[in-house]
Amino acid sequence: MQIEWQQIGGSDGGFDWPQAAPLQQSQVYAAACIAQGARISCARWVEAGQSLGHALMLERRGIRLCLRGPVWAEPMAPDRQRAGLRLLARRAAQAGAALLALPDVAVAGFGLVPLMTPRHTALWTLTPDAPALLGAMHGKWRNRLNRSLRSGIVAERGTPQHLPELVAAEGGQRRARGYRALSADFTLTIAPANLRIWLWRVKGRIEASMCFVRHGTWASYHLGHASPLARAVGAHGVLLWQAAQDLRAEGVETLDLGDVNTEDAPGLARFKLGTGARLCALGPLCWVLPG
Repeated sequence: MQIEWQQIGGSDGGFDWPQAAPLQQSQVYAAACIAQGARISCARWVEAGQSLGHALMLERRGIRLCLRGPVWAEPMAPDRQRAGLRLLARRAAQAGAALLALPDVAVAGFGLVPLMTPRHTALWTLTPDAPALLGAMHGKWRNRLNRSLRSGIVAERGTPQHLPELVAAEGGQRRARGYRALSADFTLTIAPANLRIWLWRVKGRIEASMCFVRHGTWASYHLGHASPLARAVGAHGVLLWQAAQDLRAEGVETLDLGDVNTEDAPGLARFKLGTGARLCALGPLCWVLPG
């Protein structure tokens, strides 16, 4: 296994980005980080002239950070994944930096020092037709969705022009509830062509919204907000259902609904998993020792 290294600047430099990968390992994410002045580099693993995978890293003073990566082109044995990370750490050490990684799969063993407990995410596979999507839902989730639809809740497709209003509304909600999210500045630097927005309005006022980022054959939930009225009538279920259908129609195969935390946010965890999304364990954030 060998590494080919590439600094990513104002353009992608011809880098062969994977189509099926988490947001944090996508060209969309790299471009948004670069627009905010971040330094980005990519490593590609090559063996016998064949690309095995890649890792996108944010470079900060003395640290290289790899989130939700590496992304492997094919299933890779855990010991090979660990060896790849340690090889990447050796390259970082040669440049005077430490490597921190949050692998997209649970990788552990000698040379990986856990710094935080493992996280989980909800990945929703968007099946080819609506009946299959509905059939995979938990019964209570599906019944609640049907009640909301019968009550007249209709999801409206938004545009990037709605984004500043949604960012402001979500910021107020975040401060009130005390959770963390990517900064408003980061959100506003995402290329509009990659944003997908759905709204629910009452008398012209946006009472609920959901914004997703499209990246290759994946899309990721990015932000949303809901007023007390929207929560009472289940508007977010309708928005998510419409988003899943529309994204599937444009070629999205996997919808990443984000972190699942059953201890601090059990209601949100039930909402995400009730869609039929599968619970996926990520690796812990770890300090990778050179190898």
